Amino acid sequence: MTATFMKLPKFRNTQWVSFVGGEGIVRSYTPESGTWTYLIEMVLGLEPEFGRVGAETMILLTEADLRMT
Repeated sequence: MTATFMKLPKFRNTQWVSFVGGEGIVRSYTPESGTWTYLIEMVLGLEPEFGRVGAETMILLTEADLRMT
């Protein structure tokens, strides 16, 4: 059996982060393929005329895609 070591996640729950295309809040994170994957809730803009559809404000990004705000 081989032990695999991963570094600690760079971002935490409820932390504000930015990325290409916007900014948001970290809602959760999980280890995946040697890195961390983060579920980000994006900031809501103005409500469109047709209304909100659901989870259109959530996005999955890797640690490399995020920056501290």
